[in-house]
Amino acid sequence: MTSHYAGYLYAHFKRESVHGEQIYFALSDGNDPLHFNDLNGGEPVLRSTLGEGGVRDPHIVRSPEGDRFYLVATDLRLYSSRDWDRHQRQGSRSIMVWESADLVNWGPGRLVEVAPPEAGNTWAPEAVWDPEQQAYVVHWSSTLYDNAAHEGESYNRIMYATTRDFRDFSEPRVWIDRGWHTIDATVIGHDGVYYRFLKDERSRTGDAPLGKSIFSETSTSLMAAEWKPLAEGIGLGTVGQGEGPLVYKSNTENKWYLWIDEFTAEHRYVPFETTDLAGGEWMPSKDYRLPKDPCHGVVLPVTAEEYERLERRY
Repeated sequence: MTSHYAGYLYAHFKRESVHGEQIYFALSDGNDPLHFNDLNGGEPVLRSTLGEGGVRDPHIVRSPEGDRFYLVATDLRLYSSRDWDRHQRQGSRSIMVWESADLVNWGPGRLVEVAPPEAGNTWAPEAVWDPEQQAYVVHWSSTLYDNAAHEGESYNRIMYATTRDFRDFSEPRVWIDRGWHTIDATVIGHDGVYYRFLKDERSRTGDAPLGKSIFSETSTSLMAAEWKPLAEGIGLGTVGQGEGPLVYKSNTENKWYLWIDEFTAEHRYVPFETTDLAGGEWMPSKDYRLPKDPCHGVVLPVTAEEYERLERRY
């Protein structure tokens, strides 16, 4: 089995530091899906000077025509403040958006407000093309409050809005509401089925024995009201706790990779793999090399032309 892709681009941020919460790129060793090298000398490729002044959790979507890329990211800078309560009550309701025709010329980023006034935060946005709606579904996590001051207890839901140009967005709606904190959703499609991975953000207790870990579910439609549970506590045992799942398919064989961010560990991302996406079982990858401090991001398959352009530019 072959594809027209010749490698992989990994876009990510780094841990909180003076320059950490910006956009970094790394490129695979050719079509090797698990060995990556920093681009741009390990320096940020894109920086945000808007909103909170930092960007986290970048995600890139390729247009269905293949001629355009949109990069979305969280508008947040923890280096300035570790006040988690503030970030979830009075945080940014916007996402950062960049767009490019070639993965190297991105132009100025723009801040786009997508979350409703009752939202206290807008975290980990991702975009996926939905052929049923002929639009991109942009989804993120927001804590919603029933009062203007955002007081009282609440929890993160996964929200979504649709767009065709990443400038005009539909009214935001709740996509996933478990009744408890849920963040970091990511989706991949295969053979007419969507596989959705999320983080159970609850503290690990008797009520939530698999808290702070990844679970997955499936549906044949992105907008289905109910998704079928597939797996829970993915990766536990190899990682103590995890978040920021990213998933992608091998360019050369029927194999998929799922990276889980062990966010309290020095190494951060740990890759897993499977040859049966529908089976829900993931084995830790044995041989991999990731950039230093690899935080929440995306791995995007790229063509030979795109690969060479990225190598030349950075």
